[in-house]
This record gives sequence, structure tokens and C-alpha cells, in this order.
Amino acid sequence: MKKTKLFALTGVSILLMSISSAYAADFNFTFAHVLIESTPNARAAVKFKEEVEKNSDGRIAINIRPAAQLGGDVEIIEQTQMNLVQIAIPPTGNLANFDPKMFLFDLPFLMPDEAAMMRVLDGEVGREILDGLEKSNLKGINYWGAGFRNMTNNVRPITKPDDLKNIKIRVLQAPTVMATYRTYGANPTAMAFTEVYNGLQQGVIEGQENPYANIDSMKFYEVQKYMTLTHHTYHTYAAVMNKAAWESLPEDLQVVVKDAFDLSRDYARQLTLEDEKAIYDRIKDEIEIIELTDEGRAVFIEKSQPLYKQFERQLTPELIAKAQAAAKGEE
Repeated sequence: MKKTKLFALTGVSILLMSISSAYAADFNFTFAHVLIESTPNARAAVKFKEEVEKNSDGRIAINIRPAAQLGGDVEIIEQTQMNLVQIAIPPTGNLANFDPKMFLFDLPFLMPDEAAMMRVLDGEVGREILDGLEKSNLKGINYWGAGFRNMTNNVRPITKPDDLKNIKIRVLQAPTVMATYRTYGANPTAMAFTEVYNGLQQGVIEGQENPYANIDSMKFYEVQKYMTLTHHTYHTYAAVMNKAAWESLPEDLQVVVKDAFDLSRDYARQLTLEDEKAIYDRIKDEIEIIELTDEGRAVFIEKSQPLYKQFERQLTPELIAKAQAAAKGEE
């Protein structure tokens, strides 16, 4: 009996110590995201917390709220704007509803590989777009990401755009992504990430697109027959803070936070690459995996070109040209 009381008191003591530690900090920030805790970016969020709290000598406390505890990506963005949440990593596709320049990163086949992705996101183009978030009360820091997106479905193997005709496919609540699948002849449906498994299981939707990490963590392969490795867009997250929360930090702590964001971005990318091979090996017997041929990719690229024109007004021809040059290493 005494032992039980001791354990109970110990648990209470730890809780009180953690609460008092948070209150002892000069800055208490909530970091919200929708990702399952085993995914690379969720693990990178924990790394971010550790780095910030360590290098700020406890002056900043980070409270992580993962797995959509505070709502979906759009809700989290709105909460960050209102300073109810201070830090978030929403997909750029969702941020495009707040700043149309974010449409750029969901243009299909813009960034064909990791090197092109880093040149675009970490260079002048990426910085210009992040800076545009300030008018929406957000401070854009850098870009994280979960790898290149692939398509899964229950209707037929996808080897060319025409194979997507009339397939009900779940997509991000983002105009660029919706327009992409309409261009391919599919029927895109916006749906919260946490509802996709049930939607596929019940036949409300027939397909979806996500990077390996999300397909694995949400076990979409259990309710899908075919997966095509299209690598059509990089699943980009923008690391953002509430503008007032960022500006409340003295310069030395802004450096601490920025350095932690950069370290965690690189950590997330490293984990993503390491995980992808393991995930492929783990799910290859659970779902039919189709490699997109060079010919099939060329047809997809050709079919995607009208989208660049369609979103030219929001993005400007200059920004599109600059991004294409950066992707090719021609800056």
C-alpha cells in the first residue's frame, strides 16, 4: 500500500515539476501539427523542442501538440495567426489559401529530385515566398518536408494521366492540387488527413496521394490495391511562427530558435530518406507497387503544363521562371 502511495506521489511530483518548469520559462510556446508521432517530421518536432529548451537554458518552453489534437492543418494555421498556437508546420498546399505564392510548390514535376528541391526551397525562391506570409500575421522560418508524393488507389494501376479518369481521389484542401487532378481527369475531394483511412475503407474515396511516411503511418496500404511511384510533388511543410510571438523574442533567442528550425529541417529530411527504403520493403507485399516509366513520366509532365499557365497570375511568370531555373541549377 505504501509503495502505491509513493508511486502516486512521485507521479504528482513529476507533473508539478514539469508545470513549474514551464511557468519558470520566459516564453511558453505551443507547437501544433497533425502528424502521427512516429513520422520523421513529428520526430523532428521533438528534436526542435530539445534543441530550443537546451540552447535557451530553459528560457523557452515548447509544448508539442501532435496528431491533430488541436484540429486539422487549416485550423492550426488560423490558431497560429491568432497566437493561440505559436509554432506550426502546415503543408504549403494549405498555406496557399492564405498566400497564393505557396501554390508554386504543388505544381507537379517542378522539383524532380532532392537536389532540385533544396535549391528551390532553401534558396532565394523559397525565402521570397516565406517572407510573403508576414501580411498574414505569420513568420515563415524555413521548409520541412516528408518526401515526394505518390499515388494510391483501388481502381486500376496508374501508369499515365488517363488512368486517373473518374477516380475519386482525396487531396489536400489546396486549389493547385485540386486543379492538378481535374487536369488528369480524376474527381478530387478535399478531406481531413485523419479521415482518409475510413474514407478509403468505406469507398467514399477510391484513392489518395501522400509521401511514403504518411502512407505507412496511416496504413493506407491496408485499404488500397495499387501504388504508383509518381514522385510528382515534394510534400513541403512550411515552418511558421505567430509573427508577434517571433517578435517577442530577444535577438539571442531568435538565433536559438532559427538554428533549431534549421537543424530539425535537416534531421527530418535525413529521417525521411532513411525511412523510405524501410517502408518500401515493409509494404511491398501489401500493395502492388508500380514504377512510373520514363515514357509515363513524360506524358504526366506534358499533361501538367497547362497548370503552370493556369496559376501564372497568382505566382507571376517571373517567379515560375526563377523556380524552374533554380530546380535545374541554372540560377
